[in-house]
Amino acid sequence: MSWLNLGEVAYQVERRHGLEEATEVVRRMRSALLLDDVTPERVLAAARLKAAHAIAFADCFAAATAAARRATLLTGDPKILERKLGCRTRDLRPKSR
Repeated sequence: MSWLNLGEVAYQVERRHGLEEATEVVRRMRSALLLDDVTPERVLAAARLKAAHAIAFADCFAAATAAARRATLLTGDPKILERKLGCRTRDLRPKSR
């Protein structure tokens, strides 16, 4: 995961649950994850994805990070799941019965 995408998690948690909860989530994630810096190479890789796909730039950045790390991108976003972004994806949406 990148610092950029951790920032995305932080603002979403703060909007929904407040600053205290967001601070705790960020603290736990920082201790559990290896966070990639925002580098020029990663920004340009995300820009290439954004040029080719109608998805958010932060999502492109997450995909570029997953591709660079040869990792699986965990998401429930159908816009990401239906595209070939150069990384493996795993659908986090609940399975319907």
